[in-house]
Amino acid sequence: MSDERIVLVTGASRGLGFATARVLAGRGLHVYAMARTLGGLEELDDCVKDDGGKRPTLLPVDITDDGGIERVAQAIHERHGRLDVLIHCAAHASPLSPVDHVAVKDFEKSWKINALAVQRLIHALDPVLSKADAPIAMFMTDPKEDNPFWSCYNVTKGAGVSFARTYAAERAKTALRVVFHQPPPMPTALRARFYPSETKDALTPCREAAEAISALV
Repeated sequence: MSDERIVLVTGASRGLGFATARVLAGRGLHVYAMARTLGGLEELDDCVKDDGGKRPTLLPVDITDDGGIERVAQAIHERHGRLDVLIHCAAHASPLSPVDHVAVKDFEKSWKINALAVQRLIHALDPVLSKADAPIAMFMTDPKEDNPFWSCYNVTKGAGVSFARTYAAERAKTALRVVFHQPPPMPTALRARFYPSETKDALTPCREAAEAISALV
């Protein structure tokens, strides 16, 4: 088993996940960069190469693909015997809508990405995280309680965080450290869907937010 730290970053094709994977690869960590969009992952690889960092392993896997997540866990186990850090950045911005107008298809997609995927990641990756000496699982929070029109996003995102908080309680007496991190407002595509007319000048660059995450792991 190698001494290098093994990190899996979800949502790594853009936004915070992209920036986090890039920063950690620049530190020399072995990053498994997971996202649905291959083009964004290839752009990440190019950026890391230009930075002189350790080239990431690209995983074009949809976060809702249970079989794909299981194969990722198996591949990491076979190659390294453990996973040191999970950083879950993937999220979905559902359309803002009054509660009584939330479309079933929008809720179902949000549920699969923002909530159920958290449980499936934990199910697949806990065995390899448990093999590390000081494993870390980090989950992003973004509370929007009582915000009008945000019910679909808030309910599903909150459910995902609830899965992770319960997981943290269940593993409280083990070596696993579960971290909850609320990033600052950033100029991401997800945020732009909620705030399309917002000026980006007042937002925190994704790179800066990623550096803060890097300091936590």
